[in-house]
Amino acid sequence: MNTPAARDPRLRFAALLDQHRGIVLKIARGYCAHQEDRLDLIQDISVQAWDAFDSFDPARARFSTWLYRVALNVAISQVRRQQLRQRHHAALDEDTLPVDEGAPAEQQHAVQQLEGAIRALPPLDRALMLLHLDDHDHRQIADILGISTANVSTRLHRLRQQLRARFDPTA
Repeated sequence: MNTPAARDPRLRFAALLDQHRGIVLKIARGYCAHQEDRLDLIQDISVQAWDAFDSFDPARARFSTWLYRVALNVAISQVRRQQLRQRHHAALDEDTLPVDEGAPAEQQHAVQQLEGAIRALPPLDRALMLLHLDDHDHRQIADILGISTANVSTRLHRLRQQLRARFDPTA
């Protein structure tokens, strides 16, 4: 492994971040309603990940797991800062959310409703749901968030119940 990327941490970081950019984009979409806020969060995540890159140990975790942890911590910190600055949360304008224009209108509406419901969750629950929807198993979620697998199971069960009640009051 004597490539330029292996010798230069900046190139190695850039390559890994590019390879896993979907993680950062998903977190930004899950935590920010507006494109400008998403771009700011993506930049903050990238800067924080670079600042912490020398602490990344591939023997302890995969880069994707490490990046999820960094990204979620940055996103949750940003939410907390915003909550301190704002006493009242403005209603989410779902018309500002980009959707897949090729999808049927009913599916677009369902995606917008789900994204709104996820954004309304407390930061830890939002992180849990985003990781769950991204097909991470309970152990991976626990590792990323630093909580027990039992806590992940319990919280996800409660979140699913809340979402069912919200979207299907007859359930």
